[in-house]
Amino acid sequence: MTATTSTTPSSPSGNAAQPSAPRRTRRGLYGVLSAVPTGVLWFLVALWSLPTMGMLVSSFREERAVKRTGWWTVVTDPQLTLDNYRAVFSTQGTDAPDLWQHFWNSVAITVPATIIPIAFAAFAAYAFAWMEFPGRRTLFVVVVGLLVVPLQLSLVPLLQLYTGGAHLTVFGETLTLFPDLDLNGTPTAVWLTHIAFGLPLAIFLLHNYFAALPKDLIEAARIDGADHLTIFWRMVLPLSVPALAAFAIFQFLWVWNDYLVAVTFVGGARDNAPLTVRLASLSGGRGQDWHLLTAAAFVSIALPLAVFFSLQRYFVRGLLAGSVKG
Repeated sequence: MTATTSTTPSSPSGNAAQPSAPRRTRRGLYGVLSAVPTGVLWFLVALWSLPTMGMLVSSFREERAVKRTGWWTVVTDPQLTLDNYRAVFSTQGTDAPDLWQHFWNSVAITVPATIIPIAFAAFAAYAFAWMEFPGRRTLFVVVVGLLVVPLQLSLVPLLQLYTGGAHLTVFGETLTLFPDLDLNGTPTAVWLTHIAFGLPLAIFLLHNYFAALPKDLIEAARIDGADHLTIFWRMVLPLSVPALAAFAIFQFLWVWNDYLVAVTFVGGARDNAPLTVRLASLSGGRGQDWHLLTAAAFVSIALPLAVFFSLQRYFVRGLLAGSVKG
């Protein structure tokens, strides 16, 4: 009787077939996350939301109660009022908060700074993904390289550009490279800056999504006689709603919550100041009115929350689009 031994099929290199490293990593990460009890996750969510809950409760408490006791005492002393909200919306007096005006200033800055980059970036991303032209790869690398340009180092040159233009003197003759638009202290200067710094990221994200669309679909449309504009408008855009929504959330939240760019270009022009600039000075010169910040903070986050929750179903799909193929 002859003894037989079983052998394990080996790979062409002579080694036993093994799962790929990325697949093992994904399985290991999924196993770790799935092992966390649901109760623990909900506890972490509640713990993370606790400061926000405290601020919400404080926004409905009286000034004296806010300054003397903690927000959790509302359980034993449930005296709530709308005085803080009435105060932040008040227009009476020379130093009235008047948050409605600053709210609409933020809207006037954020809406064009979100829509315009999406419009321009969608055309550019399609061109980089599906159109052949000389220098396409080099130009795309240059555009993506603009992501590393620090915003802080560009504020002063941009401020000088907006207020005085750009001029070059050659052989005694002064050439105007950029006219003086007198944009200092206006919302236009703020959203133009956000557009300039938002375009590289928008082009990069949308290019990844457009390039991941099925090539056969695009070629079939070309065979049927569709030009690039028809393909872009009737096929690519409807299929790219997740990517567009993901960038819209990013850009909207970034511009709405921005303080540095707004305070640099709006400065002391209080009538044009967005919410972030007004909130910074709302507590008063000695911090005596900080109880108003709780109500003003919830006014400032109302619209971003509405935008996020209305588009959040596209958020993860848009971020992961084009990152994995196959």
